[in-house]
Amino acid sequence: MKFKGSFTALITPFNEDFSVNYDKLAQLVDFQIKSKTDGLVVLGTTAETPTLNAQEKKKIVDVVIQVNQKRVPIMVGTGTNNTAQTIEDSKLMETLKVDSLLVVTPYYNKSNAEGLFKHYEIVAQSVNLPIVLYNVPSRTGVQIPIPVIERLIKIKNICGIKEASGDMSYIMKVANLLHNSFELISGNDDVILPVLAVGGSGVISVASNIIPQEIHELTEYFHTGNLDKAKKIQLQLLNFMNALFLEVNPIPVKEAMNMRGMEVGPCRMPLYKMSEEAKLLLKKAINL
Repeated sequence: MKFKGSFTALITPFNEDFSVNYDKLAQLVDFQIKSKTDGLVVLGTTAETPTLNAQEKKKIVDVVIQVNQKRVPIMVGTGTNNTAQTIEDSKLMETLKVDSLLVVTPYYNKSNAEGLFKHYEIVAQSVNLPIVLYNVPSRTGVQIPIPVIERLIKIKNICGIKEASGDMSYIMKVANLLHNSFELISGNDDVILPVLAVGGSGVISVASNIIPQEIHELTEYFHTGNLDKAKKIQLQLLNFMNALFLEVNPIPVKEAMNMRGMEVGPCRMPLYKMSEEAKLLLKKAINL
């Protein structure tokens, strides 16, 4: 499977009573696809997945699949800090016929390098779906060592890495390992163009929840050789992208969506309302 272009890391909309708003989710999926999003990432960090129960997760994926109707690829996050649970969740998503899996590094209890390799090896062996590694040390406290990646890319269905460390030196070391069946995907909106420039294939984007067409165009311009237009979009959107991380994701992006009338509801605790000071900065950055 090729991971090319802009994949939106979908938020989970909630009603005011904190139940999942499945009708709004369906609307968001349709909006994304009509706005030229190249793929959808469901149950990732931006989806507040740790606050969702098993029944909610399955229904969310069911709704996305039903609305999507195979128009764009669907990637689902199944990573946990429990290898057995990750395998169980991955097998379930395979039965639902999603296109690929996003598997974050085990967090909190962490692991040593060999344990990290074994975790991914066993998960990959449990399913036939393409697997994208997810490196986000600011969240997990774990950075996938380059020697571990060198070993993991030899596993047939480990097909890429979502790189969200923001460390361009590390990213370039990963870029040295790329080949036709292992791809680099930016996990940060503010460095989409630099990651593409060193061999990246696309982005899993938070900002594209709000501006899907613009993020798609940034990647499309790059891949079609129009570097000036790609650069212009990246630089023009930089303040907007940074504003979506004034507080922990996805608090600002959901606040921004609500400011724009998209009515996606609150975050579930422990995530809480954005501070008034940060709200003012966000409002300015999104031109409201």
